[in-house]
Amino acid sequence: MSGGAERRVAVVTGSRAEFGLLEPALAALARRPGVRTSVIACGSHLVGDEPTVRDIEAAGFVVAARVPMQMAGRTGRLEDAVALGRGVEGLARVYAELAPDWVLVLGDRIEAFAAASAASVAGVGVAHVHGGDRAEGVADEAMRHAITKLAHLHLCATAQSAERVRRMGERAEDVLVVGSPAVDGLDEIAALDDRAAAELGDPAAVFLMHPSGTGSERDAADGRALLAALERSLCGRAVLCLEPNFDAGREAVLTMLSEEAGRRGWRVLAHLPRRTFVGLLKRLAARGGVLAGNSSAGLIEAAALRLPAVNIGGRQAGRERPDNTVDAGDAAAAPGAVERALMLERAGLTHPYGDGRSGERIAAALADRRPEVRKRCVF
Repeated sequence: MSGGAERRVAVVTGSRAEFGLLEPALAALARRPGVRTSVIACGSHLVGDEPTVRDIEAAGFVVAARVPMQMAGRTGRLEDAVALGRGVEGLARVYAELAPDWVLVLGDRIEAFAAASAASVAGVGVAHVHGGDRAEGVADEAMRHAITKLAHLHLCATAQSAERVRRMGERAEDVLVVGSPAVDGLDEIAALDDRAAAELGDPAAVFLMHPSGTGSERDAADGRALLAALERSLCGRAVLCLEPNFDAGREAVLTMLSEEAGRRGWRVLAHLPRRTFVGLLKRLAARGGVLAGNSSAGLIEAAALRLPAVNIGGRQAGRERPDNTVDAGDAAAAPGAVERALMLERAGLTHPYGDGRSGERIAAALADRRPEVRKRCVF
């Protein structure tokens, strides 16, 4: 670290999936002498019957602060806007106590937007992982690029995303290609064995679908069609269904899952720990399985593991398409997309998301750079 002074980094995490991506950077920061890291949990980590803030603690990290945002039973885009305001205020108070040099955020959710907004206005450096990507989601496209304009350091997953950030007027010296932390550590996780897989119903596929922002009826129709296509193509083998995130429209997806999985006898789980999730994907990759839905995991982790993925609808519209991904634009296209995915030649599948050393590069950038919080955009 330059200058010999202690560097303070606040890492803000708001969801189970995003924490899994931040974990490699947290581990790498912990190994850096002269760096003090604080984890702030907010958002969906703190709601539900099984709050996923426990995953952070189970991974060995101390949660320095908790900032409630969403309220149980209150969903929808207006409620998200109210939650955003709670987050900005609560995070600003935490920053006042922790006095970080850098606030590290990832992605495009309202938790990251709240964290970046509070930090940028307060004169704290913002480092943004996975900036420059495209994925329309519910309001993701707008929030991700808004975070880019609030951020002072851009830790991009791919060369294409980095070029997009530079075209948005960000200085070239502030834009680094570090790869996706979603790829970090995948080689260290073993495929699930027969016993562990049996505890999950020995699935031949994983279904993970979030609200798409195109309406509850469209989400429900897409989900039903995709589950039916999986049932036909997998000849009755089980599908493990995971609950969606807490975006607006969650209830429609949950209702559809309860009905469709229930009548087929398939399990629906609220959450899988990341190591279990990756281990299951590895098992599916080795045994001719598939990941289906509209999660970014289908286009990043699954791609790195050479697991075919069926992506339905428009949630991931704009995101780079690795070789493993087969798109189904709507419900009618689901059967053909599942068949094509299952027929992919897996050995030659490639992806653009780096070499699995993203966490180290992120930690090095934060340790070696002192933030310049006066924004200067180049157009």
